[in-house]
Amino acid sequence: MHHAAGTQILTLTGLRFDANLGILSHEKAAPQPIQVDAELNLGTQPLAPPDDDILHVLDYRKVRQIIIDECQSGHVNLLESLIGKVSARLMQLPGVLGVRVKIAKLEIFDDCEVAIRVESGQW
Repeated sequence: MHHAAGTQILTLTGLRFDANLGILSHEKAAPQPIQVDAELNLGTQPLAPPDDDILHVLDYRKVRQIIIDECQSGHVNLLESLIGKVSARLMQLPGVLGVRVKIAKLEIFDDCEVAIRVESGQW
C-alpha cells in the first residue's frame, strides 16, 4: 500500500536573544542582541505521523534551546565561529540531514543588518 510522503523542513525564524559576541571593546563588555533563523532538513517523512506522538518527531522546543545554549555558552569573537558551532550541533540531532542557519547582529549599524548564513549537509 502506498503512503503519501513529503520532504519535511523544520524552521525557526526570528529567534532573538542576547549573546556575548564580537571583537570590539563594547562587544566584549556586554552581550548584544542577535537573531537566529534555522532550517532543518528532516528528509522524507510520511504526511501523517504514525501516532501523533511528540516522541516520534524532532521536538522544536529542544531545537530552540540548543540554539540559545550554543550561542550563550561563552564569548565568541567571530560570527563565523558562532554559526559554525550552532550548525555542527544541529547536524548531530537524530534525523537531521541538512541545516541552514543564519545569524544576524542587530545593532552593529543603524542602516543595515549584518548576517552570515551557512548551509551544511544535504538539501
